[in-house]
Amino acid sequence: MTRYKMIALDMDGTLLNEQSQISAANLQVIRECSQLGVTVCLSTGRGIYNVSPYIDEIQIELPIVAANGSEVWEHREKLITRITMDADLVEELRNWALQHDVWYWGSTTEQVFNKDTWSEDPYAEQWLKFGVYTENVELLTELRQRAEDMGRFEITNSHPYNLEFNPRGVNKAAGLAILCERLGYEMSQIIAVGDSLNDLAMIREAGLGIAMGNAQDEVKEAADMVTLSNNEDGVAHILRQVVLS
Repeated sequence: MTRYKMIALDMDGTLLNEQSQISAANLQVIRECSQLGVTVCLSTGRGIYNVSPYIDEIQIELPIVAANGSEVWEHREKLITRITMDADLVEELRNWALQHDVWYWGSTTEQVFNKDTWSEDPYAEQWLKFGVYTENVELLTELRQRAEDMGRFEITNSHPYNLEFNPRGVNKAAGLAILCERLGYEMSQIIAVGDSLNDLAMIREAGLGIAMGNAQDEVKEAADMVTLSNNEDGVAHILRQVVLS
């Protein structure tokens, strides 16, 4: 019997392949781990509304750390905590994006807005996170430094060419800690698997941190183990090795 009580899986770039699908191998391993009594948690930058279809496919009601930790759900019908971002801060970040003409988006409790579909009344929304995308690495560095100087944000990414902003102190590790308290687990009993900087905190703080083969270098360096890529069923490969063997 494995000593681990919960497996926290990032979705994009980790559980999901490049077609945003859960492979048959990954799906089978999730079900086998669950049958063994290990809790499988989806720990993602996505909002709950973009996670639900995958839970339908998995056919197990799972706990969820959503929007990089801004929401923690015991299951998709039971919210534990929600931390929102002030609309003033969201609008300030949006103004930076507009100044530099870069792609941007913002996640609320209900949907995702972007550069082409921005909310008509941003102050009526409950914002969870904001993101920008540009392949101009110097500009990304400049925007990151500008945001760090404000001291108001948790700054990560879900891709080498984006930045994601959550309220300061909000990250996947903090979300998992809340879930652990709820379920009676210790962080040392968690396996965390991911590929991007928004996974870094949970990989560092989990009992076993695993980076995908396609992970960013900083994530690989922080991890205890590195598995195959998301297009090679890396989740199934490593969980068969450390949980099911």
